[in-house]
Parts: sequence; C-alpha cells; structure tokens
Amino acid sequence: MNTTCHTLRRLALPALAALAVLAALPAHAVGRLADINIVDRDSGETLSVYQHRGEYWVAGRPGARYAVSVRNALNGRVMSVVSVDGVNVISGETAALEQTGYVLSPWQQYDITGWRKSDAEVAAFHFTNLSGSYAARTGRPAHVGVIGVAVFREKLAPPPASVPLPEAPSSWRERRELNESEHSSLERSAPASPAPAAESPVAGLGSAKSQSHNEAADAMRRSASPAPRLGTGHGEREGSWVGHTSFERRSARPDEVIRIRYDSRVNLIAMGVLPPDVEPVAQPQPFPGSRHTRYAPDPS
Repeated sequence: MNTTCHTLRRLALPALAALAVLAALPAHAVGRLADINIVDRDSGETLSVYQHRGEYWVAGRPGARYAVSVRNALNGRVMSVVSVDGVNVISGETAALEQTGYVLSPWQQYDITGWRKSDAEVAAFHFTNLSGSYAARTGRPAHVGVIGVAVFREKLAPPPASVPLPEAPSSWRERRELNESEHSSLERSAPASPAPAAESPVAGLGSAKSQSHNEAADAMRRSASPAPRLGTGHGEREGSWVGHTSFERRSARPDEVIRIRYDSRVNLIAMGVLPPDVEPVAQPQPFPGSRHTRYAPDPS
C-alpha cells in the first residue's frame, strides 16, 4: 500500500470505489438506503425474498454462483460494508462494522460477485455445503448462512458561513432597542426547557432479547434441516476491477444494516419459511384422448 493510502487510513477509512453502471430498481430489493438483491449468476434470476419471523430469507441453489447486488438509493455517496457468513468480503477478516467497504456514487449499482483477491480479481461466490464454505474452511463456521450489508452515509463539509452586511447607524440603534425589549419579555415568560429526546435505535441492530430469540431459532433450524446447510464457497478467480478512494463516515454507527439469511429450498420448506412443494393434482377430463391436437409427423 502506498503512502497516500496510509495517510488516508489515519484521516478516513479507505474504501474501494466500485466501477459499475447505473441500474433500475429491481423487484425483490431489500433495504431503505440501499437496495440489496441476491442474484443467481448461472440462471440470471434475482432470488425471491421471503419474510419469516422478522427476517428475510432467500433459497439458494446448491452449486450455483451468485452475486450480492447493491444499489445506492440516495443522491449522495454511501459506503457499504458487506459480509458473507460473518466474513468481510474484501479483507477476509471476521466481519466488523468499522472495516472497509465499497463506495457507491449516487444511484450507482454494483454486483459483488466474490471474495476480493486484488484490485482486479475475486474468488467467485457459490452456494455449497457448510463444510465446504470459505468461513468453515478458515475455522469460522458459526455464522454461515447470513449476508449482511451495513450502509454508511458520507460526512460532508459544512457550508461556508455567511457574513452579514453592516447596517446604517439609525437602523442599528432601532434594532438594538427592539431586541432589548423582546429579550426582557422573553425572560419573564420563558417556559421550562423540555427534556432531551431519547436516542432512536439504529435499524438492524437487535437487542439482547432478539439475539437470544434468533439463537434459539437457529438451534431449531439445525435440528429441522433435512439436508446439509448451505454456505458460500471460495470459487474460481475471475476479473472484477475496482479503484480506491477516501470516505469519511458521517457516524461511527451505520445508517442502516440489512441482513438476509439463506439456505437450500428443501431446508426452507422444513423450517416453515416456504410452503411444501405440492404436485399438481390431475383433473378429470371429458375427452382424455383428445387433449393434444395431432399433426402429420416427420418422415423417419
């Protein structure tokens, strides 16, 4: 890393600027400040999102490559810190909110297709069994099955202060006398100061109670899964180019945290996230021998 990058690390967290194009709002997006989709890269399908017990779920197809698609929904730059299976997708570290992420320009969309290996390559994401996941192979299997995106707004420089023009002497004296009169009236009738407002919770950061509930639900999920749980593998290397930029967060706390769980379709059915697959029942037909129009066959 060059000297400039080290300087930026002290001033503001360095981040990767995604070189991507603008895209329209997709149909299955999750999020308020950013639209998040999970895309099956082999079929081109944007995976449907299901809500179950307060969480978002998608059904992954074992063996399929996938992408985490992020679209900035704001008219200003944002940084998205992205984790898969509890691992930062850029650095490979156990994910934390203060780590680096992808910087998106206003309305920009970018597909994160793998674990970043350099400014020009990633190792492709693909759905695989838990034991074959990158997190498990690096000794961190506890958080397999979840994709997280923490969105940070950018801190902007304050506008320059305006300098008032000097007033005429007579106007200044009149204004001073009026201000003194109003100040005296306010001192006699000013009400008590209201109590400070309570701090609002940050979206996506759950309480200890909800965390305990989720841990219990995870235990039930493990016991109910009829097939091995899905994780995300470290696939083949492929081209993916990014640049570097500086980004100062408006706050140390994210403006939004988006969490999407995933597993195989058969496991989501077993958990009750999806209804069971039902084979269509054949209906009786009055002319069963005439259901298909007959045409002349090709010669042999």
